[in-house]
Amino acid sequence: MLSVPTLWIVFTVNFLALGVVWTYVARSYPNLEAARFWAAATFIAAAGAAVSMLRNFVDPNEVRLLLLPLLLGGVTMIVAVCVAAMGVEQFYGRPLSWRSMALIVAFSLAGLGWFVIVRNDIAIRLVIYSIGQSLPLLLTLPLLFSRQDGRSNPGARLAGCIAVAMLAIYVLRSAAAILNKGGVVSLADFNPVQAWFVVVLVFLSMMWNFGFLLMAIDRLRGEVADLAMLDDLTGAANRRRLLARLDEECARSHRTLQPFTLLVIDLDGFKGINDSHGHAAGDECLRLFTRAAQSRLRAGDLLARMGGDEFCIVLPSTTLREGAVVARQVLDACRMQPLQWNGVTLPLSASIGVAQWRPEIGLHAARLMAAADRALYVAKQDGRNGYAVFDVTPLDRGPVLRKSA
Repeated sequence: MLSVPTLWIVFTVNFLALGVVWTYVARSYPNLEAARFWAAATFIAAAGAAVSMLRNFVDPNEVRLLLLPLLLGGVTMIVAVCVAAMGVEQFYGRPLSWRSMALIVAFSLAGLGWFVIVRNDIAIRLVIYSIGQSLPLLLTLPLLFSRQDGRSNPGARLAGCIAVAMLAIYVLRSAAAILNKGGVVSLADFNPVQAWFVVVLVFLSMMWNFGFLLMAIDRLRGEVADLAMLDDLTGAANRRRLLARLDEECARSHRTLQPFTLLVIDLDGFKGINDSHGHAAGDECLRLFTRAAQSRLRAGDLLARMGGDEFCIVLPSTTLREGAVVARQVLDACRMQPLQWNGVTLPLSASIGVAQWRPEIGLHAARLMAAADRALYVAKQDGRNGYAVFDVTPLDRGPVLRKSA
């Protein structure tokens, strides 16, 4: 039969090892703030297990004094799982439930204290301890099983399943303690049933943390993938992301025959700004245009920088007429936000070509790009600071200038 001190030593060593791992993760990836909570939780759990072992150094005849390390250690372990649960909230960007966690700890402290100081009942203490551990686990389940950006996190699913398994073990452990299954539980030894419950909980707690590690890895991998699809200077999507999105939209339109619109944009006078005021002014001009254009787009629209001063905007489920309205709005936003540079006001303007996906374009996004480029050429030829549309109705006559800004 496993002794209580042996089990607490296993707890302490395991959680110290996890604490070192989480500390390394937190220091290596400071933006992953949840890692700090998970590191703190593991060290607090290790401290709780270590405090529980202090009863081995207390006179066995001093029963109340012998129970004090159990009280402090049990409450500390509950604090640990509360901190870990707040790490999950931090990971998902939810408000931290400090008040709820404080109530759980206070309830556990009061309950355990009563059945230590006033009435020594180890079975009830196990039930209260199990409730204190289970409530934070329950609070994490909706987040762990939720879907972010239409997909679930594999690590979160694992952590959620482990949390459910831990909840089941706590229920079974409490029932076994109340029904006295497996024999009496003493201060020195667990009965075989309780001992195996503890061993399983140690294993599951390790797996729970591995689920958090997988959550962190998936998040970091997603961030790296996003960075590979973003323009470093402006934060807009880059050419790779644009081409991938165009292929997606062409496939969707080819399947549903629902149109979408592409805007191809050149900033007016950008080379002159670079030559006269330096590349820093040109860079700020690009960033200013990005902010101005984004302010006129919907959540599902995509602004991408092709390179230099060339941008594209993908407008899903948008007709040619609606795309022209967006082009005019982007031009208005540019006109309202001139570039202030070294005391000089530099006007911000652009030329825009607008084209709509048509059935004959099919899956060939390059044809849509070519149509928008032809409209852009017309807008430039017409004096810049305007837009033109590529309209093939009622006759295939190429790009037709609809409106100048």
